[in-house]
Order: sequence, then C-alpha cells, then structure tokens
Amino acid sequence: MMLSMAHILPAWLLFAALLSGAAHAAANPATVLVFGDSLSAGFGIAQDQAWPSLLSRRLHTTHLPYTVVNASISGETTAGGRSRLPETLDRFKPVVVIIALGANDGLRGLPTDMLRDNLRAMIRAAKAKKARVLLVGMRLPPNYGAEYTLAFAKAFAGVAKQEKVTLLPFLLEPLGADIASFQADGLHPVAAAQPKLLDHVWPALKPLLK
Repeated sequence: MMLSMAHILPAWLLFAALLSGAAHAAANPATVLVFGDSLSAGFGIAQDQAWPSLLSRRLHTTHLPYTVVNASISGETTAGGRSRLPETLDRFKPVVVIIALGANDGLRGLPTDMLRDNLRAMIRAAKAKKARVLLVGMRLPPNYGAEYTLAFAKAFAGVAKQEKVTLLPFLLEPLGADIASFQADGLHPVAAAQPKLLDHVWPALKPLLK
C-alpha cells in the first residue's frame, strides 16, 4: 500500500524532533552536584585526579548528557553544608545531588542527632528542587568508641531510609586498611586510589542518571 505525504510527514517531523532533542541535551547537559568534604575535594592531590573529576570523564566517554560540578570543601561539616547548600542549588540547578558529608562531624565527635538533622535538611532541600539524591556515608575508626561509631553509622542509614534516597554506606570501603591507598595522614586517599572510589560510587549513582 502506498503512503501519502500526509502519512509520511508526521513521521519525519517526529524524527526531526528526536534529533533536535538529542542535540539540545548534548549542548545543555544536566548537572550532577558533588557536595562533600576533603575526601571529594581532592585534598593532597591534583583536582583532575579526584574521583569527581574521574566521574566527569566517565560521563563524557559513556555519552551520558551530564556535567559534574564539584562543590566539595575540605574541612566541611554537615552544618556548614546545610547552610551552603541552598545557594549552591540555586546557582547550579542540579538534577542529581551526591551528598558526601559527615566525616568531619565524626572526627570532631559531634552529636549524631545533629548529623541526622543536617543530613535530613540537605536531602529535603535538594528534593524540593526536584533533584535526585545519593547519600554517601562514612565510618569511623574504633578508637571513637563502639557506642559512638555505631550511632554514627546508623545515622546515615536511618536518614536514607526515612527520606527514601539511595545510600552508599561507606565511601572508603573499597580501600579497606590498605596503607598504600592513603596519604601520610592516613585519612585521605592517594591519586591511585581514586578510580576505586569512582567504581564504588558508580553502581549507586548510575540508576539516578535517568
């Protein structure tokens, strides 16, 4: 059966619209915001070696239409992040927010109920802007005491469950106790360990890249 131009034209218009949409997405990539502390800021290494920079390159090589903004600050606590996040959301308008804060709260022995409140507030601020959230947790060494270290770990899990967001329980999990993976301070990963961090984050993040 021969199709008339009236039948063919809408198909071509649809195809052209799809091409136009793809071109627009490529020219105007959505933003993934990494909002963390020194572990994400690339402390002690070159910025282009830090795992958020490696994430940016992976998104590019896999042709996913996203750009990465790394708004991580060394020494940041959840309280500092909570006060800073609203302006950052308004400025960059991310569609995905990776919240990787809390390590400095733990190292300073700050109350875990404060940690929970701040994490919850940041998640809700991001969700209010229609952003999808990945919460990245942290663990503390045993010298902080069993009760505090357990409560600290539970804070991340509890908030993620309550707010129904994706949780990566422990950013540094793939490094274990490998001394060679850390700088002289024993806290910050070396450049060679950053790909392991990205590979650890990626399975939790990828489903949020709709």
